[in-house]
Amino acid sequence: MTLPLGSIDPAYRIYLTLAQYPTLRRRIRTKMRNELIQRGILPSATFEEMVRQQAIDSQQREGLLDAIGDEAPEEWKLRLDVVRDQLTDVSFANNLPFEIFEALVKDVLAERGAESEDLLRTFNPELASQEALFEQAMAISRMAPDQRRRHEAREREIKVVLLKSMISDQLAYINIAKEWFTLDDLLEIRRYKIGKGKVGGKAAGMLLALRILQAVAEEDIVKNVDIPDSYFLGADVMYAFMSNNGMMHWADQKYKDEDVIRTEYEQIKEEYAAGSFPEDILLELSVMLEKIGRQPIIVRSSSLLEDNFGSSFAGKYASFFCPNQGTHAENLRALAQAIAAVYASALNPDALLYRRSHGLEDYDERLAVLIQVVQGEAYGRYYFPHFAGVAFSRNLFRWSPKIQRDAGFVRLVAGMGTRAVDHVGNDYPRLVALSHPELRAQSDPRSIRTYSQHYMDVIDLEDNTFETLPFTDVLDGRYPHLRLAASLYREGDLSPIRSMVGADNELVLTFDGVVRNTPFAERMRRILAHLEKKYSSPVDMEFTMRVFERDGKPEIELFILQCRPQSHLHEVAVRLPERLDKQAIVFATSKVAPHGRATNIRYALFVTPQGYYGLPNSQARGELTRAISKINKVLEGEEFICVGPGRWGTSTPDLGVSVSYADIYNTRALVELSGEGVGPAPEPSYGTHFFQDLIESRIYPLAVHLDDADAIFNNAFFYEAPNHLTDWAPELDGLQNTLRLIHVDDVAPGQVMELIMDSESGRAVAFLKEESRDE
Repeated sequence: MTLPLGSIDPAYRIYLTLAQYPTLRRRIRTKMRNELIQRGILPSATFEEMVRQQAIDSQQREGLLDAIGDEAPEEWKLRLDVVRDQLTDVSFANNLPFEIFEALVKDVLAERGAESEDLLRTFNPELASQEALFEQAMAISRMAPDQRRRHEAREREIKVVLLKSMISDQLAYINIAKEWFTLDDLLEIRRYKIGKGKVGGKAAGMLLALRILQAVAEEDIVKNVDIPDSYFLGADVMYAFMSNNGMMHWADQKYKDEDVIRTEYEQIKEEYAAGSFPEDILLELSVMLEKIGRQPIIVRSSSLLEDNFGSSFAGKYASFFCPNQGTHAENLRALAQAIAAVYASALNPDALLYRRSHGLEDYDERLAVLIQVVQGEAYGRYYFPHFAGVAFSRNLFRWSPKIQRDAGFVRLVAGMGTRAVDHVGNDYPRLVALSHPELRAQSDPRSIRTYSQHYMDVIDLEDNTFETLPFTDVLDGRYPHLRLAASLYREGDLSPIRSMVGADNELVLTFDGVVRNTPFAERMRRILAHLEKKYSSPVDMEFTMRVFERDGKPEIELFILQCRPQSHLHEVAVRLPERLDKQAIVFATSKVAPHGRATNIRYALFVTPQGYYGLPNSQARGELTRAISKINKVLEGEEFICVGPGRWGTSTPDLGVSVSYADIYNTRALVELSGEGVGPAPEPSYGTHFFQDLIESRIYPLAVHLDDADAIFNNAFFYEAPNHLTDWAPELDGLQNTLRLIHVDDVAPGQVMELIMDSESGRAVAFLKEESRDE
């Protein structure tokens, strides 16, 4: 990181917070007054007369007319002392630079033994300010080795308190971070921080991952892993923004009814967009932009709960790119609007209902903001990273028995990493199993071509906008890294690019060159292994990648954008029944499946493919989404699964059912149907933010390709059983042809459905069985 945020001197704040040392405070003020007198700024007699007159003025404001007679001598003396101290502060601040003040503070601390063991024994880190904590920590660091060893416990306590006050108070994080961060690290973070409050979970994870790798990784990783230039807007600034704009009445939004939360969100977004920031914050943001210059930036949420153990909040809060190519005033306005929009996203229904379903509703969830320079470079008019993606230290979905689960997995894209983590339409990242990087989920060239990345997210430097464009509009034959990113498709075959590419050549983004000709896969595997070991948990990490040449070979530099504990299903022992009556099977698949079990399922919510694809327009599909959300709400407490055509959670309704986490969080499984008459098999969504929501909530994603020889789908169960849709939600009358709610007991009285997914055998089966009261 470079470009520290200004030179705001902490000395004055140190002085203000030395309340637990009144003697030191009095001594500092005495030196300040002497400095004013010796420099001729304020003669002693003049100063004391000003003190007396201002004390009398304060009495008159309180209704006291006789300065001596109406106030006891000790109260009059106390009044003089208070006025004298205030006048000292104001006179010094208005006439002398902070450098002089800092020297006075250091003189007093040295004279009065601020570094002495007596002071350390009376110092309470939990009640002290950050400035006092840093001062005490540095005092310990200046001690002789033998003396310092006696205070190792106090030094550790100070570091933990600083971690809790600056970064995160999540104990699982503190237990790891305290072993790796140094006080110098924390000082560096403070230099880049704007406003009060913690820097939040996203920033915390990024910083910790870099610190761990710098300490334990091999030399090639240490030299080639970094983080983007980053600035941290403290979490308390969100409340300052709300207070500045009269928005504190929205603070209770999390306790409102779900329908109200959804209805009021549009108004919230409008009010936040019209809001303004306190002048001091706006000034610091302006200084920051001057230091960044015209580099594009991204404004990212970094909430206090985000990227925590057990609740990643993946994709719950907004992030916004700021191209930063306008005038300074325009760029500052765009930045402020982006930050306000991030704050508004704290109250979006998906986030609030996620918190509610995870038992986090009562937590004071403030949003810090992480502002980062976008790592990348310009090619023509467009700016983007060479490559980007998200990596996981555990591969929960193996498409071949050769793949090692604990070797890790990557979703890799060209351009901005948004296309690796978002559930976007008919666009597909390269899936890289790090144990076998060249082993694809698809085998034939036509399928590889179909299930490849077709669009890139970029910043248009000329139009000052964020754009999604066909990758052929961005990359051409002169692009220096084309051979790493793309392959030639000709007559049903794929081949490496070995010469200049002409306009008549068809390119496919295969990333074969990255996998085969750079150290990416092997190095990423080691990075993830280091982080998983030190986290004592599987991790996932978002990154960008820069390619450069070293000794005639392509070399890579990775930039960590965030790192967090990986969302994973709780391991349970499952085994498919050895003997199973085919008549009892509801559906079965050998597609890539998670490992787990869902029991006592009483309902199945079925979106009929014919009804769904027969809906006339996007408005009708939006009504269906709201209907699914309604059933999700009324079935709370019941065990049910959702079955439908195409990809659940897609942003492209033509490809499947467009829902968010807030629409399906009570279900136990999302089953995606594909095949003739239904639609193409969706690419695995493993690794997207939507997928992580499902895994955290123990919602199993599953695919059934009806054309597979060993696939089973019981049409009678789904199409002939009574439809209970309007029994639970009468207002949904008219949707029965598209949405069917099936009660298992109607098909098999006294029985329930059980879903077993055995990833070792690569088979998942849902079947009917007698209800077990013990489960």
